[in-house]
Amino acid sequence: MDTVKTAAGAARKRARSEMSIWLTIGRDLRRNKLLYLMVLPVIAYYVIFDYGPMYGLQIAFKDYSPGDGIWGSPWVGFDHFVEFFNSYYFWRLIRNTLLINVYELIFGFPAPIVLALLLNELRRQYFKRIVQTITYLPHFISVVVVVGMLVDFLARDGIVNQLLSSFGIASKSYLSEPEWFRFIYVSSGIWQQVGWSSIIYLAALSNIDPTLYEAAKVDGAGRWKQMLHITIPGIMPTVIILLILKMGSMMSVGSEKILLMYNPLTYDTADVISTFVYRKGILEANYSYTAAVGLFNAVIAFTLLVLSNSISKRVSETKLW
Repeated sequence: MDTVKTAAGAARKRARSEMSIWLTIGRDLRRNKLLYLMVLPVIAYYVIFDYGPMYGLQIAFKDYSPGDGIWGSPWVGFDHFVEFFNSYYFWRLIRNTLLINVYELIFGFPAPIVLALLLNELRRQYFKRIVQTITYLPHFISVVVVVGMLVDFLARDGIVNQLLSSFGIASKSYLSEPEWFRFIYVSSGIWQQVGWSSIIYLAALSNIDPTLYEAAKVDGAGRWKQMLHITIPGIMPTVIILLILKMGSMMSVGSEKILLMYNPLTYDTADVISTFVYRKGILEANYSYTAAVGLFNAVIAFTLLVLSNSISKRVSETKLW
């Protein structure tokens, strides 16, 4: 009898607790209904355009036919993944995607940090604003215009070849040379984004306590030692967070710019996973195969993100989660 009473009491307590939670949620919704209405479009956006399309990922394991639909298409298991792993393009795509990202990590990632540190050391504000404006401007130029400029500048009769010919260097069409593609892609990306990307580091620099610099001056530290021992450690959490996010996109390269820049002559060094997915999926209508390639790419990127976050958590105190 006592056992029955105890169970009934626990059930009543659990019911009251659940009712209390719902009452709390209801009161919070009524109290902040305008705030929830404001955030509703954002939630709807992510549900419709980010989480909803995940339903279609199952075609990576099917022989998808638009006529049969997603549910009606037959299952084929991992056949598309095996076909991709055994294809001629597999290692070329992995190599090109990783190499472009590694070059961007080595040369492109530190560039805005260096620019922000240099701008922070400038004492003449008008000169600092001029440099910032000049370096920010390329960010607002569209990719199409940037590639158009590259095509004109790097053509056989372009300004680059004209300058080099004055030093006796033979003219060449750089955008048709496979060995030049990665250099042109990465360097033009640095030119376009270095100023804009430095904003976040300048914001991090503005949060460093000025009294630390005053104390360092009293101790006799010069500008170089202040940068080494105060400025760089001050922005290091921001650098690590952005580095972790960069590691999560190591298997991704913006397809728009490459599609505009490359041609069959440069496929050997320019073709990456995203452009391969575009050709196979959109141009050849091979939806299931490209869905498998895209899913493989996403899994590798997610794994790299988790690994880099775990390493950062062990090495430092900075982490994404």
